[in-house]
Amino acid sequence: HMSSYENVTIERHGPVALVRFDRRGARNAFNQQTIVELTDVARRFQDDLETQAVVLTGTREAFSGGIDLKERASRAVTAGTDLELRQVYYRGVKLCQAWEDMPQITVAAIEGMAVGAGVALPLALDWRVMGKDAFLYVPEVKIGINLQWGALPRLITLVGPARAKRICILCERMGAAHALDWGLVDEVAEDGHVVEKAMELASAAASMPAPAVRMVKEAVNATANALHKVSAYADADQSQLSTNFRSAQDESDKFVKGKR
Repeated sequence: HMSSYENVTIERHGPVALVRFDRRGARNAFNQQTIVELTDVARRFQDDLETQAVVLTGTREAFSGGIDLKERASRAVTAGTDLELRQVYYRGVKLCQAWEDMPQITVAAIEGMAVGAGVALPLALDWRVMGKDAFLYVPEVKIGINLQWGALPRLITLVGPARAKRICILCERMGAAHALDWGLVDEVAEDGHVVEKAMELASAAASMPAPAVRMVKEAVNATANALHKVSAYADADQSQLSTNFRSAQDESDKFVKGKR
C-alpha cells in the first residue's frame, strides 16, 4: 500500500523509516496532492509500533520551495463552496499537526532550500539537519500574507519572539551557520550527506528504549506546545483573508512571474 503515492516514497531501515517527497521539478513545491499524501503517511505512522524514528526529506536540490503559488492563486476559482475553500486552506495546518503528533522521533533533512511552507513543515518535527550551503527563507510577509500552517508559535518556541519577528518580517535568507546559531536547526552536515546525518540521529533515538522515548517526546511537546493551537487556530482563515489584500495580490503576481 505504501507505493500508492505519486510524490512520496517510504524506505524502511529496521526501526528507522526514510520518507522522501519529490514533485520532479517546480523546486519541489507543495501542491495539494503532495500535502494530502504526506498527511496520510504521518497518520499511518500513528499506530506503527515497529518504527521508532522517521527521517523526512525532499530532494537534493530543494527540501521544498514552498507552497505551489500558481495552484494557490487559482484556489478561489476552483474550490466551490466556502467550506471546501476553507478545507483547502487548512490542509497544510493538518499536515504539520499530523507530523507533530507522530509518536516516533522525527528528523527533517534539509538540502538546497527550505522556503515558506518548506520551513513550516520541518518546524513540526523534533529535529532538523541542514546542508552547509542550504538556506531557509520565510517570504510570506514579503508577498503580503501571514505565515500559517501553525508555524508561527512553533518558530517562537524555538527561537524566541524577537528572532521570530526578524525571520518573518524582514524575510532574510538564512544560511546554515546562522540557523544553527539561532537554534532553528540542530545539526549542519556536508551537502549531499544531510540524509545520512539525519539517519544517524534517528538511529541513535531508535536505539533507546522506545516506551520511554515516546513518553518524553509527548511530555516535552505537551509542555512546549501547550498554547500553540490557541495562538494559531485561525491562521489559515487569516491567510485566506490576507490573500485578498491588494498588496498581497500585487506582490504575489511579481513572485509568480519570478521577479522577487
